[in-house]
Amino acid sequence: MVSTRLDLVQQDATRPLRELGDRVGLSPSAVQRRLTQLRRAGVIRAEVAVVDPRAVGVSFTAVVLVALVDDKPARHKEFRASMVAEPCVQQCFSIVGQWDYVVILVTTDLAANREVSQRLFAEVSRYETLPAATAVKAGLTVPVGGPQAGR
Repeated sequence: MVSTRLDLVQQDATRPLRELGDRVGLSPSAVQRRLTQLRRAGVIRAEVAVVDPRAVGVSFTAVVLVALVDDKPARHKEFRASMVAEPCVQQCFSIVGQWDYVVILVTTDLAANREVSQRLFAEVSRYETLPAATAVKAGLTVPVGGPQAGR
């Protein structure tokens, strides 16, 4: 399977090998070999189930901008470790500009968000919470090859 067809696996990792093979012009065994190679090379990092947050009571999403007290490497290391360890942190990115990090935080409601934020961001210089009103697009697919990758 050529890398430009990784979109098929990103859309549905449970798609049968025969179907993938039919779509890309390969035998199921060739598709299996290529998928195994992509996993070993780290191109495919994980195959996960996407859970509907509302179905499990997680209905509040917020984007949180965070500025640390200082730029000491130890402070960044400690902050990053706390983000990785926190189940309510869905994503965290180090950014450039007036803020140091952007955090996607998911909780059951506003009160839970406040509680988690007070715990997570107690040692930062400042943070700003931007509650999400509506999810327009949420996903982790990566554009691979073709014109969409350059847009």
